[in-house]
Amino acid sequence: MDPDFLLVVIMIITITGISFIGINAIVAKVLDYKREQRAHLAGGSPRSGDIADRTDLIEDRLRVLERLATDRGALLADEIEALRDERATRTKEQEHG
Repeated sequence: MDPDFLLVVIMIITITGISFIGINAIVAKVLDYKREQRAHLAGGSPRSGDIADRTDLIEDRLRVLERLATDRGALLADEIEALRDERATRTKEQEHG
């Protein structure tokens, strides 16, 4: 078999493969776009639910942080001290027990 002919065949196969990969990517993007458009027309994109859930989670965490930072400053310190006292009492009981 002629080496030049083999080289041409390999190049044709390579170019064909690269072309199919490119066409596949274009088709996938078009189908994704059409799917998003259908979901948007149906009342929201599939991502909007995820974004809403994540936003709710972040808001809940923010509320907890605000409560810790503002309302419970002294109370939190008292609770921490009570836990330390409780721990110290338990360790003394274990030493004597």
